[in-house]
Amino acid sequence: MRILITAGPTREFFDTVRFISNPSTGKMGYSLAAAARERCHEAVLVSGPVQLPDPEGVEVIRVVSAAQMAHVCRDLWPDCDSGILTAAVCDYRPKRALDHKLKKKAAERHVTLLPTEDIAATLGGTKGRRPLIGFAMEDHDHHAHAEAKLRRKRCDAIVLNGPENVGSDRAVVEILTAEGGWSAPFQGTKVHVAMRIIRLAETLAAQNARTGDTAN
Repeated sequence: MRILITAGPTREFFDTVRFISNPSTGKMGYSLAAAARERCHEAVLVSGPVQLPDPEGVEVIRVVSAAQMAHVCRDLWPDCDSGILTAAVCDYRPKRALDHKLKKKAAERHVTLLPTEDIAATLGGTKGRRPLIGFAMEDHDHHAHAEAKLRRKRCDAIVLNGPENVGSDRAVVEILTAEGGWSAPFQGTKVHVAMRIIRLAETLAAQNARTGDTAN
């Protein structure tokens, strides 16, 4: 399979040096790309700003903003067989980005935020029988939010994780699939977790293929 993988944060600038972002390190997405290669798949990794080397044998496209990531993913998606979206894409961007550094003043500043494109929903709307796996970073009402995300974005599976996984070499996750419900929680290195998710993508692809053959 040719697998589209997203990783890392995005940065949404409101002047030339200041931006909104999050602490995602990209370790999970980069581990997924390496695991895909180990399983003899072709991986294309769309990465936000991280301090990680390119995984060996993986095509890496580096972007900064949510808009850039969305644009690249839309272009790549028609030629991919599955997608795994781990990137912590900013949900909002400043309405206006200044072309100079905003000087400090002893007064309040107000920034208007606009929603960014929902990349998972965009790909989910055109996926056909291609498996799409999303990630949900939740700190409350974990299962309810992940279940809503799976339905809203038309994913085949959602990997639920929490803030405690950010920056760590290990992860504790649960996986929700559209057909099978929730897995038991499992933990391990992100390399170990990544391999399990790649095997899930393989299983989903086979299931979706069988469903298509039956429909025909």
